[in-house]
Amino acid sequence: MKLHDLRPAKDAKKKRKRVGRGTGSGRGFTSGRGSKGQNARSGGGVRPTFEGGQTPLFRKLPKKGFNNIFKKVYNEVNVYQLNKFNKGEEVTPEKLLEKGIIDKVARSGVKILGNGELDKALTVKAHAFTKSAREKIEAAGGKAEVI
Repeated sequence: MKLHDLRPAKDAKKKRKRVGRGTGSGRGFTSGRGSKGQNARSGGGVRPTFEGGQTPLFRKLPKKGFNNIFKKVYNEVNVYQLNKFNKGEEVTPEKLLEKGIIDKVARSGVKILGNGELDKALTVKAHAFTKSAREKIEAAGGKAEVI
């Protein structure tokens, strides 16, 4: 079989509905839109939430919650992920970005979590550390510094 022999499977391609091409076509005159009314006009129809004039559901339900503008949003990095670095290396948010451990530095920075084990002495500079992460870094002979 060659590229020029390739064909779509039978009935795999559906023909486009051509409307407004004369009454004999079966889709002429009103082009399948019925007679008059909002839906027959160009740009016609109602928005998805419109319920015919009755109070829509989203307005009947109470509002709930709020967005805390002071919320701290960290990139979370586990201790075992730091094993990608060489012994004695300094780990910063920029280097985590280079290695692909994080996608981008979050609003509040990087937080090191204590999941996994660290088997190298590293100097880790981050915006926050959990207690267990700090202990594991120092147990491996490294330093945990808050930026």
